[in-house]
Amino acid sequence: MKLTVEQVRAVADLANLNLTDDEILRMSADLSGILTHIDKLNELDTSGVEPMAQVLYEAGETATLRADTEGHSLDNATALANAPLSGSGQFKVPKIIER
Repeated sequence: MKLTVEQVRAVADLANLNLTDDEILRMSADLSGILTHIDKLNELDTSGVEPMAQVLYEAGETATLRADTEGHSLDNATALANAPLSGSGQFKVPKIIER
């Protein structure tokens, strides 16, 4: 699948990335190569391949997950103690959306 420069610019804009023209061209080629590889992988017959085990499946005795138990929580003052900027009992962060 071939991505156009306009498509790469649109995705970069959505991600708030300021890419140069050279970076746009390089990303277009790189992403097109990745999508071509994925198209080739989609052509493979995987009908006889068993699905991999996931954490949602029953794992029995071999599971390495710990029990989900309730623990103590931090109080507000402790949680905010090392914050670079806080106020009104909350973390304050710089504004990042400028549109």
